Amino acid sequence: MSNLKNIQPLEDFNWEEFENGTAVGSSKEELTKAYDETLNKVNEHQVVEGKVISVDKKEVVVNIGYKSDGVISASEFRYNPDLKVGDVVEVYVENPEDKKGQLLLSHKKARLSKSWDRVNAALENDEIIQGYIKCRTKGGMIVDVFGIEAFLPGSQIDVHPIRDYDVFVDKTMEFKIVKINQEFRNVVVSHKALIEAELEAQKKEIISRLEKGQILEGTVKNITSYGVFVDLGGVDGLIHITDLSWGRVSDPHEVVKLDDKINVVILDFDDEKRRIALGLKQLTPHPWDALDAELKVGDHVKGKVVVIADYGAFVEIAPGVEGLIHVSEMSWSQHLRSAQDFLKVGDEVEAVILTLDRDERKMSLGIKQLKEDPWETIEVKYPVDSKHTAKVRNFTNFGIFVELEEGVDGLIHISDLSWTKKVKHPSEFTQVGADIDVVVLEIDKENRRLSLGHKQLEENPWDTYETIYTPGSVHTGKIAEMMDKGAVIALNEGGEGFATPKHLVKEDGSQAQLGEELEFKVIEFVKETKRIILSHSRTFEEEKEEPKKAAKKTTKKKDEATINNVAASTTLGDIDALAELKAKMENSDE
Repeated sequence: MSNLKNIQPLEDFNWEEFENGTAVGSSKEELTKAYDETLNKVNEHQVVEGKVISVDKKEVVVNIGYKSDGVISASEFRYNPDLKVGDVVEVYVENPEDKKGQLLLSHKKARLSKSWDRVNAALENDEIIQGYIKCRTKGGMIVDVFGIEAFLPGSQIDVHPIRDYDVFVDKTMEFKIVKINQEFRNVVVSHKALIEAELEAQKKEIISRLEKGQILEGTVKNITSYGVFVDLGGVDGLIHITDLSWGRVSDPHEVVKLDDKINVVILDFDDEKRRIALGLKQLTPHPWDALDAELKVGDHVKGKVVVIADYGAFVEIAPGVEGLIHVSEMSWSQHLRSAQDFLKVGDEVEAVILTLDRDERKMSLGIKQLKEDPWETIEVKYPVDSKHTAKVRNFTNFGIFVELEEGVDGLIHISDLSWTKKVKHPSEFTQVGADIDVVVLEIDKENRRLSLGHKQLEENPWDTYETIYTPGSVHTGKIAEMMDKGAVIALNEGGEGFATPKHLVKEDGSQAQLGEELEFKVIEFVKETKRIILSHSRTFEEEKEEPKKAAKKTTKKKDEATINNVAASTTLGDIDALAELKAKMENSDE
């Protein structure tokens, strides 16, 4: 307080100006000018350097030495998560002073103004740069590099296939620029390129130590329908689907999963060791070596159908141990069908071991042997003359093949289908799949054949026809079929006859037509060949000839009497003349 008492007022101080607020040592213009000279001069659309004086989640405050600081959105610095107070950054002056007196700056535009120069320099110098991954896009990611949106292909993110791209969004990573399209201003970057050089050196070291039979640990890198790719530490090898397990594998996913750590054995590789064949099943003993030593031919085994083809089915009786059931061993039937008619994949079956080769690791099985062979007792179940119902299987030109039961087939010859009807083809008589009654005619056990008949179920009508259709007898019949050589006549008493065209001429001279019902005379009957020859013409022609023949017989008798009477009273010379006359008469009769 004592010091304050010693302060002396200025003699020239103008208290009136002080009270009015105008008491200054110099003019306002002079002070403003002096202040402006202490600041940096900035121009609009200029790129300058500034110091970061404040950083938060939304804004970054930058001092460029101007009378006010600039505020920039923090999103423009996402590529640089390590930004801190004191860092020097480039900014673009959009406006030194807006309506509110605020300095408007942009870091993004500052970067863009020099970005293409920096991008091209980075490509030329093989420079490692930093980029901010903004978002996903089709086939890869969008990366902010120096303010430019560059494309990062999915294949260039890592040396391993990427299954989830989203985990990389909002991350800052190191990249190399691998391609620039100057015309379209496109930039392609790669992160994979940074680690490939290191992996290449590691790969060469691993390849140099590879040996067949060597066991290594690897990571499941990719799974395909044909096998599994395993990363051996920079070197990829393939486990073919057949080398995953001793058993059948339909999908590799059944055995391994992505990113699994597994031990594998090297089976083979090419001279340059670029293609490496690996095995997984080879690390375990072969199942055939563990097969029961007591197992032998004739034993019954159970298993599951794992593969099926037209020729047979493969049955797995133990993991990795399979046997083949050929289609011929599925049924006693001699009609070979597809194996799919009997079994399907996944079926649990019981079978009999037919052959067993432990050295070749092969086994053949049969399921028909579980049932009794029907041909062993064929004479008992199907004796000659026994009657049965069979199912039509197929046709041939000479007969019908039928099935009495599974494994027992027989043939009905076309001549044994009907006593009376002439069957040209079996399809005229029945159809495939239909039932037909048969009688056993003959058994050939050695060749597993049955000779069957259908017409033998009825008595032979030809025994009766022999007494009905005697030569010269007349019967009514209907023209059932017309052919070039004649017509088939269906007779009312049963059976069929045949008439040639000349015997089909009617009394009025016209030709008989199909479907007409007429009288026919039997000209010939042959039981052995089942032939009846008929004629319609004879029915009216012979009736006309009867009176003529009778008149001729009467005239002949009178002439002979006259000759005899004359001969009694004639001379020897007259007898010669009469004999000549008699000969002429006989010739005329003939």
